[in-house]
Amino acid sequence: MAVKTSKAEKKIKYDHKLCQLLDDYTQILIAAADNVGSNQLQNIRRGLRGDSVGNVGLIFTKGDLKEVSEEVAKYKVGAPARVGLVAPVDVVVPPGNTGLDPSQTSFFQVLNIPTKINKGTVEIVTAVDLIKKGDKVGSSEAALLAKLGIRPFSYGLVVLTVYDNGSVFNPEVLDLTEDDLVGKFAAGVSLVTSLALAISYPTLAAAPHMFINAYKNLLAIAVETEYSFPQADKVKEYLADPSKFAVAAAPVAAAASGAAAPAAAAAKEEEKKEEPAEESDDDMGFSLFD
Repeated sequence: MAVKTSKAEKKIKYDHKLCQLLDDYTQILIAAADNVGSNQLQNIRRGLRGDSVGNVGLIFTKGDLKEVSEEVAKYKVGAPARVGLVAPVDVVVPPGNTGLDPSQTSFFQVLNIPTKINKGTVEIVTAVDLIKKGDKVGSSEAALLAKLGIRPFSYGLVVLTVYDNGSVFNPEVLDLTEDDLVGKFAAGVSLVTSLALAISYPTLAAAPHMFINAYKNLLAIAVETEYSFPQADKVKEYLADPSKFAVAAAPVAAAASGAAAPAAAAAKEEEKKEEPAEESDDDMGFSLFD
């Protein structure tokens, strides 16, 4: 005869099991299981078998957290809108023929849904926002959706929190790419640089800007006074004789025109080749009047 286990003993046994799982697994997805049936849970556990332990609430895994989370999201099933349920999404009834007979017209009028009779059946004229996200489903809305065969909701495990080696974070973190991380790092560096420049506190990121700003200040002083230094001499030389700007720019312009010249010459040569040679009477061995 089997010995019946008391509730206290079951709790102690479950506590030991949970502690053992926490020792064996360093990663956990904490998921909500509202409106998820036992058969659906079995399918999810089957899909995760091999690197995870499936259960209501906690999924212990040694696999890649992002891949496991995506696998969990695959197992969703459609569900009807039952009376009293809180709508997880907006429900819109599309326009079109319902297949219902004209005796059902009054039912649509109660819900302020515009209809017309087309070929002996009720047709919805325009799309109707029937239920808003967060609202409770009423008896009329549930009955209408049932008549139309619409199952507007879908339920599955929803990952709420992720545990990884002592860190707890939102599942959205799993969707971050390397580009996202680089962008966030660059934004952080920019903020640190701006703060360092504002309070004149030298940091590795702010140092180049500080050197350039200091050079600009010294250059401005050198231009306005007789004091000079090697890095300012060239600027003073250009300011004293602006024509040197044109001299300095000439090699660049020449290089650009030099690169374009061969192309232009080649185009002209090609054009010459394509021109047909003019025929002369001498080529034929006689003149027109012979």
